[in-house]
Amino acid sequence: MTELRSTSPQRPDDVVVTLQAATAADVAAAADAARGAQSGWAAAPPAVRAAALGGAADAVEGAAAELTDLVVREVGKPRGEAAGEVGRAVAILRYHAQQVYDPQGAVHAPSSGGTGLSFTRRRARGVAGLITPWNFPLAIPLWKAAPALAFGNAVLLKPAPQATACALRLAELLTPHLPGGLLAVLPGGAEAGAAVVDAADVVSFTGSAAVGAGIAVAATRRGVPVQCEMGGQNPAVVLPDADLERAAGQIAAAAFGFAGQKCTATKRVVVLGRVEEFTEALVAAARALPFGDPADAATLVGPVVEESARDRVVAAATGARSAGGRVLTGGTATGDGGWYVGPTVVDGLPEDAELLREETFGPICAVVAADSVADAVRRANAVRYGLTAAVYTGDLDAALQVVDGLAAGQVKVNAPTTGVDFHLPFGGQRDSSYGAREQGKAAQDFYTSLHTVTVAPTGR
Repeated sequence: MTELRSTSPQRPDDVVVTLQAATAADVAAAADAARGAQSGWAAAPPAVRAAALGGAADAVEGAAAELTDLVVREVGKPRGEAAGEVGRAVAILRYHAQQVYDPQGAVHAPSSGGTGLSFTRRRARGVAGLITPWNFPLAIPLWKAAPALAFGNAVLLKPAPQATACALRLAELLTPHLPGGLLAVLPGGAEAGAAVVDAADVVSFTGSAAVGAGIAVAATRRGVPVQCEMGGQNPAVVLPDADLERAAGQIAAAAFGFAGQKCTATKRVVVLGRVEEFTEALVAAARALPFGDPADAATLVGPVVEESARDRVVAAATGARSAGGRVLTGGTATGDGGWYVGPTVVDGLPEDAELLREETFGPICAVVAADSVADAVRRANAVRYGLTAAVYTGDLDAALQVVDGLAAGQVKVNAPTTGVDFHLPFGGQRDSSYGAREQGKAAQDFYTSLHTVTVAPTGR
């Protein structure tokens, strides 16, 4: 048996939870129970599923203060963002409580004409295997589990070890509103994750590109639908006419808020014209962000999740210097006892520098100069990822030119790369995503299969 131990990033001696990791046998038993509960759940009237999800939303809302404290404690998310995530979790549940009433097919004229009937309808896939990260310990599990449940599936949830307590508490709030066995949380590492993929009828994953690629292969070999949301090397393009102070403030928040630990965080800023002026504004904005204990309501930049994450950010800054770049602010470990590293801005890097090509999951970003709009688009696209991007300009024609050229699943104009609307489809291109989009109306397509039915007259 493997022991899981989740500790607080700001106080590593604070052990939030310790337990035994789920084994393959544990996952198999949970899958059997889930499969037994799923058929009755799928056959229940939509109003039953809507009421269950609505009750779950009320339960999460009633525990909002407690959940906020837990998110702050376990993953080091600043209090303001943690409270916002709890509110988002409630909204996700309520949104999908109404999705149960969405149309589930279409009626078509029969090919033979006459009085026959042809129609399509959707059916739940069965058991949904969900593998989720630690950085959004409530929102991401729910934006996967809520639609899966709404459309009649059972759920096996394998959370990241660093968010074990959040996942367990979330399950405690949800399970009283669901049939026994329909939802199971299976804390663990790679063994539990692999077992969930092997047991599920549909798989949704959010995490690193390396792990996601393996999950995509494993699920595809089994012939089950799979979606993988993975890393990002997200660019913000700043054109000459942009409001530099406003752009710098938004980009600093997008790059360094929650210590840059979002797949949508800005990692590169591609600037056309006024490069020095923008860089100075970005450094000033980064230094002005409230940095420290995430329990403080004013904090925007707290610790990274663990010691190895802090060391990777420091190593990335060191590597940037070695590659010929300048570290303009940050780049060193700081703080008293926790895993802190300040917002880090780098410039002067060659195009093949590691920091410009691979994701560093932490508070570090680089400024890159471009010599034309076309060059800015080229530099923005010069990575293997394509999750989200932004462009800052007051010129509509230039904005549309950049939007059309960017290889990203989500593009924003005069808005930060961060921020995802749960009622809209979300996903990326290239190595950022595999499979169908998630969230919004796209969720029904993924968590259900489409059946075509033809009814011919008896001829009597």
